[in-house]
Amino acid sequence: HPAMPAPNLSGSHPTFFILVGIPGMEKSHTWISIPVCMMYSAALLGNLVLLVTIVKDRSLHEPMYIFLCMLAVCDLLLSTATVPKTLSVLWSLSTQISFSGCLAQMFSIYFVFVAESAILLAMAFDRYIAICDPLRYTAILTRSIVGKVGIAALIRSFCIMFPPIFLLKRLPYCGHNVMPHTYCEHIGVARLACADISINIWYGVAAGFLSAGLDAISITISYVLIFRCLWGLPSRRASPRALHTCGSHLCVIAMFYTPAFFSFLAHRFGQHVPQHVLISFANLYVVVPPMLNPIIYGVRTRQIREQAAHLL
Repeated sequence: HPAMPAPNLSGSHPTFFILVGIPGMEKSHTWISIPVCMMYSAALLGNLVLLVTIVKDRSLHEPMYIFLCMLAVCDLLLSTATVPKTLSVLWSLSTQISFSGCLAQMFSIYFVFVAESAILLAMAFDRYIAICDPLRYTAILTRSIVGKVGIAALIRSFCIMFPPIFLLKRLPYCGHNVMPHTYCEHIGVARLACADISINIWYGVAAGFLSAGLDAISITISYVLIFRCLWGLPSRRASPRALHTCGSHLCVIAMFYTPAFFSFLAHRFGQHVPQHVLISFANLYVVVPPMLNPIIYGVRTRQIREQAAHLL
């Protein structure tokens, strides 16, 4: 790492980090910013339309759509925590971020990510009840239960993401403050430290497994049960609509977990993956799912499609 003495080293923390963008692709930054900007705009528009549609239409005040609202809020927060700063780095407007600003950005990204993972799990449970125990659906998934699920998701996110702030604060940085990235990521920041970061790496692995990893396993189990249940249905009539909503949900799940797990594992164990590939990927998973989620649900769900068209 090029050691750039930060003008004022408060203790051993640099006062600010310099975000380089995508290393090795600096000449293409302006070109890269165009799709990023377009995807971010599409994500903002799509999720806002989805939120307004569901809030305005009383017939959409069902658990499935309330979870969808939570997902849309998470998508808006996830992309907004990263993309504006990323664009300012790509356009060379401002490549600096203060140490505390960097920690706040890192906390926000992972906090929202872990919450979104919990909501996808809640949506899988919702589909399981709707298909395998439809008569008790309204009794099980009451408004208060849906609210509690949302609150539990936030509390879990906070508990998992609070320790990394201190894990990064305790590290000495010896004036290293140039980060080859477009936004602050836990391991990206830790790698600048001139000390052993194995606690950071193992905490990251454990936190990732205990949150998104367990959620993904639980979602898989609930879908195995759903398909087993559909297989045993005497009448085939109940399945098309239920399977239809499952299809949308499965698309969203695949888009959310695949790039995230790839990025997560490659950062820690993929020494041979070129850095520009890793960082491009990290940028994709904060704009692509937020852009596509409302489209998938909007296109595949008739009520949302009709209401959104009416609204627009």
